[in-house]
Amino acid sequence: MSDLPPCPKCNSAYSYEDGLLLICPECGHEWAKDGEESTAETGPVITDSNGAVLKDGDTVVVIKDLKVKGTSSTVKIGTRVKNIRLVEGDHDIDCKIPGIGAMKLKSEFVKKG
Repeated sequence: MSDLPPCPKCNSAYSYEDGLLLICPECGHEWAKDGEESTAETGPVITDSNGAVLKDGDTVVVIKDLKVKGTSSTVKIGTRVKNIRLVEGDHDIDCKIPGIGAMKLKSEFVKKG
């Protein structure tokens, strides 16, 4: 048995070390080895279709033609979207697409670029 402390969130005994952090594989909680809570945890981590972590202000590329609901226009594959803003919800990216305007996108249809 390891001498690592249990997860402070779910009390799982299966925590493991990763660099300077301890991680719980059951709930995904991360905390510092010295017992202090991690300051990096500000909300859910949003990733693109390839698993790269997205941040506010990133530039992404659309990987699939997307029909715009309520119009006859389409966001074409390869469209670059600059200065995204991450939000919570089903559609987790707020952005302005050139030629179309303000939209909400799902992160599964973009890649970091």
